[in-house]
Amino acid sequence: MPKIKDLFIASVKEFKDVRCITLAAMFGAFSIILARCSIQLTQSLKIEWTFLPNEFIYYLFGPFVGAFFGTVMDVLGYFVKPDGAFFPGFTISAILKGLLFGFLLYKRKISLKRLLLVNVIRAVFIDFLLNTYWLAILYGTPYVVMLPARGIKILIMLPVETYLFYLLVKGVEATGILKIIGRSKDTFGIKVK
Repeated sequence: MPKIKDLFIASVKEFKDVRCITLAAMFGAFSIILARCSIQLTQSLKIEWTFLPNEFIYYLFGPFVGAFFGTVMDVLGYFVKPDGAFFPGFTISAILKGLLFGFLLYKRKISLKRLLLVNVIRAVFIDFLLNTYWLAILYGTPYVVMLPARGIKILIMLPVETYLFYLLVKGVEATGILKIIGRSKDTFGIKVK
């Protein structure tokens, strides 16, 4: 199992590769397009599909690129489609998602079990606890009042998001595109030097 330091250093090196920058820009554009397809249920409850391109970048290029990509996409996403006031707390959440997915998925084989573990950690600590806290600050609604509705939404979306991302990765692997961009299946799961 690669060490955290080694994963981070390898991810920093990825940032120097033109393929990384190009793919991050392309998936960033997909993320912005998918943000337009979000469904606003209430003021503090929204269903989004941007997790697909975002998590794919975290998976391919690791924690450093993931944190940088998360930051840029949060700020850029706000300017492209502002939904109320800009709040830096959500930028912190985006950075944490990039780090989490980067550390737990980068250079590792994808399995449904691993994806479920990463998504449960993300859902509980970032989406449910942290993002609900940011929303409580932003809208002045009591934290405990927001938890039940957000918890139900997260419970419903957790298996959906996990399985959709799993299908995306397996579909891309099956096409051979990962080999073309230098990310064949056998490069995952090896020790990072």
